[in-house]
Amino acid sequence: MTPDNAAKREWLRQWNEAGPALAAQRREELFHLSDERALAASEALLSLATSVTLSPGRRHWSGLVEQQALFHRRPSP
Repeated sequence: MTPDNAAKREWLRQWNEAGPALAAQRREELFHLSDERALAASEALLSLATSVTLSPGRRHWSGLVEQQALFHRRPSP
């Protein structure tokens, strides 16, 4: 096994161990999250959207219709 492969295997082993631990930590934090902190966090995220200035063209077109057509593999309207 080359040193590069050994490093990759070690990284993968660490990630496989860390994944469940991180998921457990996330569940624990969400379980103890107060309503006030959850509301404050959601307000902070929502306030980010209002601080972005959209170009005039973006107000009438976002590309979503074309993206959905690509997902469904059909020509756009």
